[in-house]
This record gives sequence, structure tokens and C-alpha cells, in this order.
Amino acid sequence: MPSATGSPGLLGAAALAADVADELVVGTVRDVHGAVARRVRRLSGRAPGAGTGPVSWTVYAGVGAGLALTSRALRAADQRGWGGRLDASPRGRLLVSAVNGLIGDRLVDDAPDLAITMSVRVEGRDVPCDRASLAAAYPNATDQVVVFLHGLGESDDSWRRDADERGGSYADRIARDGAWSPVVLRANTGLPISANGVALASLLDDLVAAWPVRVRRIALVGHSMGGLIVRAACAVRTEARKPWAKLVTDVVTLGTPHLGAPLERTVHAGARALGVLPESAPFARILEYRSVGILDLRGGLAPDLQHLPHARYRLVAATLARSPRHPVSAVFGDMLVRFPSATGRPRRGRPLFPEADVLHVHGDHFDLLNHPEVDAALRDWLA
Repeated sequence: MPSATGSPGLLGAAALAADVADELVVGTVRDVHGAVARRVRRLSGRAPGAGTGPVSWTVYAGVGAGLALTSRALRAADQRGWGGRLDASPRGRLLVSAVNGLIGDRLVDDAPDLAITMSVRVEGRDVPCDRASLAAAYPNATDQVVVFLHGLGESDDSWRRDADERGGSYADRIARDGAWSPVVLRANTGLPISANGVALASLLDDLVAAWPVRVRRIALVGHSMGGLIVRAACAVRTEARKPWAKLVTDVVTLGTPHLGAPLERTVHAGARALGVLPESAPFARILEYRSVGILDLRGGLAPDLQHLPHARYRLVAATLARSPRHPVSAVFGDMLVRFPSATGRPRRGRPLFPEADVLHVHGDHFDLLNHPEVDAALRDWLA
């Protein structure tokens, strides 16, 4: 049941936290306790049993029941509109986006108030893709539209990283130039990348159809996972080629793991290792409690995914050291994505983007959200 306000609330988020605590924390402690007790019984030669006594089970059941009761009470209060709204502040919006990145696929059914629907965003609010709403939100709309899509667990506010010190965001500076209209999106990054690709393709259809002026040119800019979603949208096929796809002249990816992200592969290996022993297997469940969107980062998109043949691809990669050949850069890349993955250049085989423009900058993964060198390159590419 949605809340009275239709907006995610702080109490609803607390209810979700209680649910997760019951499932992960209490469940993990209970299962580890049981596995250890069973091993002790076997080693001591005592008769096999459940592994924990009735007192222990009563304690676990009581804690679980208390958390369930707390969750129901918090959710009921949230549905009545009590408590603060998370969308009212950048921190609240970032919390919602982070939770969506972690378990967004589950939220669609379990906590729909907290599940993000891909949308156009202006000043922290959704803008419907109808002509009246877009005209009101973009009074100076031009016939060139540049679309920004954030990465895993980020929000539309993430593009404003260090904006006060750098004279605004990419979108702010592009809007001041006057030739392009920047459109910033928000997405549930816990969903499968393919599903978000379909959602983006559909949203761009609606955006182009309802834009205040006839669209002549589109540029797509994605940070991290956002770049994969952009590529997935460009590969969506229908009986008739989507009108917006013919207008795309530039696809820009910033720190996108085209060949996969090592952190996800490490977590996957860790979960498998923990699952070997019954005493550690419950901890593996914690590592496995991550969204399909995160799982999709393990290997990136299929190497034969079709690109737009008429669009120019621009790949931006950052490294922690000034040179991508430095040992620190080779091992850690930008902290989350390595240079070969961000540029689509596997050690063996053909590059994914043989004719793409590549820009290397010094910085970490999140510096790419508002980097002076990237800003200068964007202006040049969109000229």
C-alpha cells in the first residue's frame, strides 16, 4: 500500500531496515550458532540435534518477532504520511538511490514506495514526459538535448559533486552556453541493466515526442553503470527503429566498466569461498544480498552488443596515478574500474570501440561526475 504522500518516507526506510535486520543479521547469527553447535556435537560424540537449545531458539524467535512488529508499525505510520519525506533533501534522495542500487530489484515488490521509477529530474523532483510539464520545466528548451544518467547507487544530485567550488555541474555549464538543453535522469540501478535499457529507450521516446521544440540532435552521457544502461538502450530493437536513436550523435561514458568491475568479481569469489563451510555459509548470504544490477557488473555487457553506427563514442577513464601505465593505475584503476575496462580494450581480442575517442584524466571514479578536463572535452565534443 503506498503512503499517503506517494513519496518515500523516513519511517518506511526504517521499516525496511528492520526487515533486513531480521533476515540478514538475526538469521545469520542464528544459522552460524546452529552450525557451530552441530559441529561441536559431532566432534564430542554427542547425539545429533538441532544444534541450538530451546532457549536459544526462543530468543531468536522473539527478536525476529519484535523486528517484524516494529516494521509493521513503522510502515503503517509511513503510509499515513507521518515522518519526514526522503525526497525533501539531497541526503535523503541519495539514501533512496543507494538502497535502490543495493536491493532495488526486491523493492519493486517488497517496498514500492522506495523503488525508483526512471524519470526526468529537475531540482530534486520528477518531471512527467508530457508537453506541458516539459515546457514548464525547460522554458529555454533547444533542439539539442544532452541526457545525463548516473551510476550504481547514485542519484541525479550526484552530478553536483563539488559544484559550488567548480561553478556548477556539467548540466549547469552546458545550460549557460545556451546551445544544448541538459536533461538529468534518475534510475533504479538495482534492476537488471537490460531492463533499465528498455526503460531508458521508452523514456527517450516519450521525451522526444513531448519536447517543447523539435529535437535535432541527442547526446547521451552515462557515469559508471549509467554508461552500460545507455548502451543497452541503444541496442533495444523494435519493429520500427526508435526515432530518438536516429538523432543520437554522441555517446559519452565516464568510468564505465565495459569489461566488468573487479569489485563485483571479488565479492562473488568471496561469497563462494564463505559457502564452503557450514559455519561460514550464513555470512555468504550477506554478500549474496545484492541486486541483479550489481551482479550484472561482473562481466559488463555482451561484447557483441550492437552500437549505433552513426554515433560517435567517447570513452573517459580515470586512474589514481597520473599515468594509466603506473602500477597503482594498473591494479586499482580509478578505485572501482580499471583503465582497460573503462576504455573497452581487453588484453586479448578486439577493442569494443575501435574508433572511439578516449580521454584519460587523473582522479578517482567519482571525480568523473564533475571534472574540469571532462567538462572541457564535453564542450568540444558537443560543439
